Amino acid sequence: MSLFRRFVPLYIKSLKNVPTSTPVKNIHRWVAPTLMEFKRRENKLGGKKTNPRNTFLEWNLEAELYAFGKRLNEDFDSNLLLQAFTDRSYVIKEEMKQKEMEIEIKMKDNRELAEQGEKFLNEYIQVYLETVLPKFPLEGIVGIRRYLTSEDLLAHVSLHIGTKDIILAAEYPVDNFTLANTFKAIVGALLNSSGDERTAHFVRDFVITQLQGKDVNEYWHIEDPWAMLTGLLEKNQTTVEPRLIGEAGKGTLLACYRVGLYIEKRMISTGFGESIAIAKEMAAREALKKLFGTEDHMKPINFKIDGMPKPKRQSHHQISAS
Repeated sequence: MSLFRRFVPLYIKSLKNVPTSTPVKNIHRWVAPTLMEFKRRENKLGGKKTNPRNTFLEWNLEAELYAFGKRLNEDFDSNLLLQAFTDRSYVIKEEMKQKEMEIEIKMKDNRELAEQGEKFLNEYIQVYLETVLPKFPLEGIVGIRRYLTSEDLLAHVSLHIGTKDIILAAEYPVDNFTLANTFKAIVGALLNSSGDERTAHFVRDFVITQLQGKDVNEYWHIEDPWAMLTGLLEKNQTTVEPRLIGEAGKGTLLACYRVGLYIEKRMISTGFGESIAIAKEMAAREALKKLFGTEDHMKPINFKIDGMPKPKRQSHHQISAS
């Protein structure tokens, strides 16, 4: 027993002195220069070439079109969906091949469906925005609609719903114009397949929701907010008075002024700027946001309106002065 007590502390001490090794990546010195040489040769040949998915052996267009509709939980007519994904450039390319082989197979491109989809997009988005932004002027509604129907945004939506590899086009990868045009054609195909209500929900869920977290005032540029504010208030026989209510760093590069706008001795908005004129302009912009119901703390846009909304057009007014 005494022998055991004597050797246990020595054994524990020897365990503490066991050297530990840290793992090190064993990468040979020739790996990095070799990869760099491969990259140089690849760039010399024109860079990495991406082959379209329809050139792969296991490609099945019918299965891809069926899966596309199921992913979106929509019922498309198979012929219309195929037409929506057929770009005009692909039809021209195939017609040239058919002339060489002396055969003729009629193919339809997506131009007609794209026109129908674009018309529906413009009409529905206009009506939806007039409903969820009842106090916003028509010029502002048009600005937001142009943003939502712009080529870049529609191409972004089209890319992320999985159209890039299914589009039949002469060039690959396809450009933004082809992506946006295909999305419009998909809307047109859904309109002819499932009707207005399903198409409206599709546009609402994939296009209008792009406004989430965005400031709607950014899509309408007001050149002279002070003139617009005074013009609107004059219609109600009300005058607004600007007052300088604060300043700091006057006469320096870091000067800051604060201007408040008052109506009948009641402050309606304030604005900051490096000069009094800029602060007055910013205060006018804040006052316009309050009039239009688009303040920074505005209620989030309602993205749950079902069917085709019917806005109260009397609540919208057009402002000619900008």
